[in-house]
Amino acid sequence: MTSLTIRNVDDATKQRLRIRAARHGVSMEEEVRRILKEALRRADAPSGLGGRLRDRFAGLAAAEFVAPKRHTPRSAPRWDESA
Repeated sequence: MTSLTIRNVDDATKQRLRIRAARHGVSMEEEVRRILKEALRRADAPSGLGGRLRDRFAGLAAAEFVAPKRHTPRSAPRWDESA
């Protein structure tokens, strides 16, 4: 493990961090580690909507769940032709 020193943190930010850590029942140091891990995990996550949805709901589907087959969408109506 390595150490990281962050200088020039304003008092308001430090106070909000202290309160957030207290709400989670951890030290300020642990809260900063969690914040950094989460921020970097999100930065590395797939940026597409499908990938984000899959990651978010990955553990919720039952093992026997089978995705429905996709169908070819209907073609768009042609408004320029007379009926």
